[in-house]
Amino acid sequence: MIRVLVVDDHPVVRAGMVALLGELDDIDVVGEAGNGAEALALVPRLTPDVVLMDLRMPVMDGADATARLREQPDAPQVLVLTTYDTDADIVRAVESGARGYLLKDTPPTVLADAIRRAALGETVLAPPVAARLAERLRAPARVELTPRELEVLRAVARGLSNAEVGRELFIGEATVKTHLLRVFTKLEVTDRTAAVTAAYGLGLITVPGR
Repeated sequence: MIRVLVVDDHPVVRAGMVALLGELDDIDVVGEAGNGAEALALVPRLTPDVVLMDLRMPVMDGADATARLREQPDAPQVLVLTTYDTDADIVRAVESGARGYLLKDTPPTVLADAIRRAALGETVLAPPVAARLAERLRAPARVELTPRELEVLRAVARGLSNAEVGRELFIGEATVKTHLLRVFTKLEVTDRTAAVTAAYGLGLITVPGR
């Protein structure tokens, strides 16, 4: 038997999940929780194999609860079941350690199979979720420079030396060098000219007068 804890802040949804899973011979719903904090309190006592976790809940949301659960010894697998499929929600859940991510319009047979697969340690993703993750992996990573790094780079683009940049920004020359080295690392370049060229190409800085 696969022991399941159902976590959702809507009592009607929880009741529906419990009723649905209660009809299956190989799944035993051992408890219910209305938020992530309740789930954390129940898991040590109920020892579920899989936690069916909603995401947006009061007190403690599903992503935070998942991260806390995954830190515990003999942690259960977490299968997110939610109505939300935004990139931010998906990434938070996956980074928190969720074994799978399904939407609440998932057919009952698919949900049951997902619970079985999650219990075995397999990753289970709804097709729209898998497509979003794949798109994020294909997209080039966005380079983000700090405001100070951008100031230094703009000054370098104007042809200022490190000493001149330092005087203009009221920082030491060594600090300017440190900022530039960080910029080189982020832009994956090795010199000032390449950094400025890459920054123009990425739209991080603009050509003066444009």
